[in-house]
Amino acid sequence: MAEITVAREAHTRAIDWSAAVWAGVVAGIVFVMMEMLLMPMFGFAPSMWAPPRMMAATGMGKGVLPPPATFDLLVVMVAMVIHFTTSILFAIAVALVIRRMTTGAAIAVGVIGALLLYGFVFYIMAAGPWPWFAMARNWVSILAHVVFGAIVGWWYRARATPRE
Repeated sequence: MAEITVAREAHTRAIDWSAAVWAGVVAGIVFVMMEMLLMPMFGFAPSMWAPPRMMAATGMGKGVLPPPATFDLLVVMVAMVIHFTTSILFAIAVALVIRRMTTGAAIAVGVIGALLLYGFVFYIMAAGPWPWFAMARNWVSILAHVVFGAIVGWWYRARATPRE
């Protein structure tokens, strides 16, 4: 009887909200840094400020897109609010799925989820309200999403505290 109760409690265990939020923040930081450093390094963006401008344009409109691909505090702040909000929401969604998985399975689910997110933004949303994302379809964006998803899965499983 005790075994059934333990199994039921493990099955209905809530997510660790703190671990989920921090998974989104940490993975979001790595993602932004990869985009800002690798996109211009490999010739996919005119400067490190182009990726944040693309993110900010989802809320501010295409008028903030480069050129110029320079620093603008308001644009960067809007980009970070949008980016970290979606990163945290993604991590919470992943945490709901992976809360009872092994670390390896959790990382795989994070990566698959992030690739689905990439497809949604870079193909579905790019065909509609955010056409500027079509020009950023490249291996750097895919790699950044894979690393983002892997970190979300790994961070959450490594830091989630079991709750009854």
